[in-house]
Formats: sequence, C-alpha cells, structure tokens
Amino acid sequence: MKIGLDIMGGDFAPKAIVLGAIEAQKELSSDQNLVLIGDKDQAHLIIKQAGANPDMFEYVHTTEAIGMNEHPTKAITHKPNASICLGFQLLKEGKLDSFASAGNTGAMLVGAMFSVKSIPNLNRPAIASNIPKEKSGYGILLDVGANADCKAETLVQFAVLGSLFAEHIYNVPNPKVGLINLGEEEEKGNNLTHAAYPLFKEKEGINFIGNIEGRDLFNDKADVMVCDGFVGNIMLKLAESFHNLVEERNFKDDFFDRFNYEQYGGSPILGVNAPVIIGHGISSPKAIKNMILLSRLMIESKITDKIRAAFN
Repeated sequence: MKIGLDIMGGDFAPKAIVLGAIEAQKELSSDQNLVLIGDKDQAHLIIKQAGANPDMFEYVHTTEAIGMNEHPTKAITHKPNASICLGFQLLKEGKLDSFASAGNTGAMLVGAMFSVKSIPNLNRPAIASNIPKEKSGYGILLDVGANADCKAETLVQFAVLGSLFAEHIYNVPNPKVGLINLGEEEEKGNNLTHAAYPLFKEKEGINFIGNIEGRDLFNDKADVMVCDGFVGNIMLKLAESFHNLVEERNFKDDFFDRFNYEQYGGSPILGVNAPVIIGHGISSPKAIKNMILLSRLMIESKITDKIRAAFN
C-alpha cells in the first residue's frame, strides 16, 4: 500500500504535515508506506528535529507548490511540478493507492477530475464531511462544496455515494438517507427538492426516510444527509464554528469536542476513480495523522470499487 501525502499544502506546511506523517507512521504496518511529496530537504530536517528516522518514508521531491489563493485550473495547467500535480500524476499511473492534501481545495478537485477522473455514469463527484451525532458517532453530509448548483438526479447519486461510505467506512448497516429541506412534508422546499423527492422515493438500494430539517443534523434521524454544495458548505462552516465557540468559553463537552475537524482529518472526494482526501487548510499534525488513517481505511475497504460497481 502506498499512501500519497502532499507536504507543501496547508497553512502550516511543511512542518505540521510532516509531524502528522510521523505520528501516522506509528500506526501503519510494514507493508503500508507513506510517500511524502514535496521538499525532501525540508522534510528530512523536520524529521531529524523530531528525533525520527527520515528513512521511514518514501519521497517525491519538488519545491514547487500551489498557493491557497491561486486559481485552481490555471495552477494545475501551469505548474506540472507542483506537489499536488505530482501527487495526482502518480495516482493516475497507479504508483499511489490514495492521495491527500491540506492545500488548495479547488486544485484538489480540478486535479482529481483531470487525472483519475469521475467514475463512469456519475454526474458529479461530491465532497463528504462528518457531522457529529448527539448520542455517538458521526453522520455523513454531502455535498459540502464541490457543486454549488445541482440537478435532482445528482442529489440522488449523492445519496448512493454517502450510503456506501457510511456502510463500508463507518460500518453503518442500511444507512438512513434524509433530503435536507425546510420542512418534513413532501410538498415543502424549492424547485430542486420538489424534483428530487420523488426520485429519492423511487431509487432502489437506498434507505430514504424523507425530508429532514436543519434541527435533524445532529440527531439520529438520518445517517446520510444530502443537499447541494451551496447549502452543505454553509451548514458545515456553521457546525465547525461551534467547536471554536465552546473552546473560547472553556466549556468541555464530549459532543462539542467531536466538532473539532482534527478528529476526522479530512473530507473525501467521493465519485472519482481513486481515494482522494482534502484536508483543512489549518490542519494540525493530529488532523494530518487522521487524514492518513482515513486514506488507509478507504484503500482497505475498496470503497472506490464498491462505488464503481454501484454505478455500473
């Protein structure tokens, strides 16, 4: 197994990324290898300062990176030697089994679409994110930013993606799917949810339980919560702000602790032909470690193959 990691992307790169890789390596087996993509000299220095052995990793050296504010398509086209571009090239060639970065989100999306591409018969890939549930565990919210505008059929496909992820990554049997709306009744909503609701009802292979409201985000009503990327991103950012608010007030609570992005590391792009994970720009070593472990889990579960089979 070869897990690719961009060490040049993120607000605290490369130090936070490399330190996270060191921690993750402690939990990987001898046949699970981390491939660090970025400035090898800087990585070696950080690893030695941490008292670890640089030989524990494989390296793909480059000093070029895509900045957080660069235009994604232009950067992918004009910077072929940037760490994100090299990571996707290796993923495309089968020299990596997964690729993760806390760098430019747009570049990660564009890079995934240009290199490993979308799974056949899928309209659009989606970015999924964990949402803490009040009693325990997490639900899956998607899309959280890849597709601001969606067609009704695309939302149904997101339900399939989220259901497979919940079942095979989080071991949720027959996950319950809810369509995020402004009311529970079938006739509520906008043009998109009106068109999507009957398609959800007709779709075989998903456990559709109807519309859910914003107040259902943290309860057990649904395991997979589906919306377009515009709504999803707003909901995700609102949820993330809860952790900051309670921390600032020195309030300790297990439920609110699980809003900390570090707990799950990154958000997978579901619907492309290889495991790809986007980390938070402010990723800490702990977040990077968990992003790597999620990469391993996605490889081991063969989630990409299961998604491909569902859309065959």
